Amino acid sequence: MAVDLLLGLQWGDEGKGKIVDVLTKNYDIIARFQGGPNAGHTLEFDGIKHVLHTIPSGIFHENSINLVGNGVVIDPVIFKKELQNLDKFNLDYKKKLFISRKAHLILPTHRLLDAASEASKGKAKIGSTLKGIGPTYMDKTGRNGIRVGDTELSDWKEKYRALANKHEAMIAFYNVDIQYNLKELEAEFFSAVKTLKELTFIDSEEYLHQAQKAGKTILAEGAQGSLLDIDFGTYPYVTSSNTTAAGACTGLGVAPGKINEVFGIFKAYTTRVGSGPFPTELFDDYGKTMGKVGNEFGATTGRPRRCGWLDLVALKYAVQVNGVTQLMMMKGDVLSGFDKLKVCTAYKYKGETITHLPYNIEEENVQPIYTELPGWKEDLTKMNNASQFPKALNDYIDFLEEALEVPIKIVSVGPDRTQTIHR
Repeated sequence: MAVDLLLGLQWGDEGKGKIVDVLTKNYDIIARFQGGPNAGHTLEFDGIKHVLHTIPSGIFHENSINLVGNGVVIDPVIFKKELQNLDKFNLDYKKKLFISRKAHLILPTHRLLDAASEASKGKAKIGSTLKGIGPTYMDKTGRNGIRVGDTELSDWKEKYRALANKHEAMIAFYNVDIQYNLKELEAEFFSAVKTLKELTFIDSEEYLHQAQKAGKTILAEGAQGSLLDIDFGTYPYVTSSNTTAAGACTGLGVAPGKINEVFGIFKAYTTRVGSGPFPTELFDDYGKTMGKVGNEFGATTGRPRRCGWLDLVALKYAVQVNGVTQLMMMKGDVLSGFDKLKVCTAYKYKGETITHLPYNIEEENVQPIYTELPGWKEDLTKMNNASQFPKALNDYIDFLEEALEVPIKIVSVGPDRTQTIHR
């Protein structure tokens, strides 16, 4: 039985949580494969908005198993708060939420290191969410990390102490003013680890292997977006994990040949949180309208998102790198009322016109070349069938499909799970 994969194709915040929630009824297992609590997956249904950071977006469905894979880094403190938020909805999550023993833990000193490192960069800061993600992945690749399975060992706190001491020495080296009370942070951390240990820890690669043999349907859920991939994103303004399709294989232990459908999620325009190049960024009324109507604020940080026209050069790159088989366009409703729409179809790069994403897309190297399309006035949020779409929206979708050479199967016309139109 194959594994389907769902991931974001831009700089994150594409609406993956909503689509996972919509698709979950088709799957037995939802498995998160990378990233940490710097992700914020927003789901809205029955008039309630839910924000998840580490827990897979299928948790609200009664019959799905939700698995946090080995490629994820877990902050027990944030995880505990997520569980407490679920308590009010009477969910029996202990029965259907499993954690990979090979997933790494974010320690309090990882967060402090993150803050110290970012503060030391001054104007060159990369826009970290300060959740300790980067330092945790550094310890993982440096072979110093503490994994979920370590907490089952009798001497794990000694290992913790040695690593925390090392971190404090590194924080001092940065020589920046970071105020903290580690004893308080550790008390909260160890209490949260106790809560984490109430859940089921599994050898997730074996679990998924047996699930496939038993014919179970599996959806792998990514976090962040392809342009934040540590290898293929706009480095160094990226996250610390592989957000592209390959990350599902290493983050879950699933063989490449077992990946079937690759669902790619993108917004009808483009947004970015934090620092980094953004060729189609808008500073005019169009950009302000996108931000206001689209409620473009980070689900995790609350930071306002930078907004701009759809960048087809970057989007085509993400489609190719991931091997996307189906596209899903989010927030089509946000563009209602625009008199015209622009789509970046090429770059002027060092005097040449190119249609691929080059090594460096900083502003001094890249200027977007736009194709202009007519806008539409109709309110899409009340529509429940693609036959109701205005001609200009259909023309916009047709234009994108032709350029990307992949069908757009779903169009989202609002935040609620019911505002999802299949084409």
